[in-house]
Amino acid sequence: MSAACAQAGVLLGPSVMGQIETWATMVFPQRSLLTLETVAHLGLLYFLFLVGLEMDIDVIRRSGKKALFVAMAGMALPFCMGIATSFIFRHQVSRNVHQTSFLLFLGVALSVTAFPVLARILAEIKLLSTELGRIAMSAAIVNDMCAWVLLALAIAISEVDSAAISSLWVLLSGVLFVLFCFYAVRPAMWWVIRRTPEGEGVSDVEVTLILTGVMLAGVCTDAIGIHSVFGAFVYGLVIPTATLGVALIEKIEDFVTGLLLPLFFAISGLRTNIRRVSDPVTVGLLVLVFVMASFAKIMGTILIAISY
Repeated sequence: MSAACAQAGVLLGPSVMGQIETWATMVFPQRSLLTLETVAHLGLLYFLFLVGLEMDIDVIRRSGKKALFVAMAGMALPFCMGIATSFIFRHQVSRNVHQTSFLLFLGVALSVTAFPVLARILAEIKLLSTELGRIAMSAAIVNDMCAWVLLALAIAISEVDSAAISSLWVLLSGVLFVLFCFYAVRPAMWWVIRRTPEGEGVSDVEVTLILTGVMLAGVCTDAIGIHSVFGAFVYGLVIPTATLGVALIEKIEDFVTGLLLPLFFAISGLRTNIRRVSDPVTVGLLVLVFVMASFAKIMGTILIAISY
């Protein structure tokens, strides 16, 4: 479904239908894309919130060691290959760019896991609630945290001299956010459950406040320098699944997965113009990046899987 939405977006966007001037100006003008992107991003936030709701913290704790090894193996080899690839790109795309910053950026680009896409794939093939799915998501969390710290370091190196301070800020603030969610937000959710009379569901006011918290969590992690979906996922993770989580899933799952999330993948296609990739050298470099990233990611995780 996600792939179909993305393909539809490519067909409706500047790659195909957007070449028709009337279509581009009347159906999908530039000013409308900003509104659609805002709605699509909200859909992505709430989807990762739902993913967090459906995952069991205790199971994640038990698979923590495996997830850590998988994350490190899945990131180390692609990162090293990305650094090696950066020297190939030096004369093509990294002119007038700080070389160390570019080296880190390309290493992160090849090694990072697309957290929302992974969650969607696991959900569609019914693996999200399995042990394999939990290990994959736990590893993706570690992978994303490392990637955002390294990305902050790359940006800091290219702009200011306080690179270490910037990276340390992202890391410590991210850890503090997680601790706040577990030791402040989670007890508050248990308080909401205890004050709800037995046999009655959660009130609409409480649901509204909880869903507002999703956006606040996303704003917090975005301000820290980590992607907003990470905040939504952790926020969903700390909500007790037994009662409150089930009620929230029943209320918003169909709306989020049926309308908002497909819009996110469609917008990705609408923003893509494959006609710009026409130069043979650019195509060759694109294929090289794709092959190296895929090979390194697959081989890294296969090696750690064999060892287990």
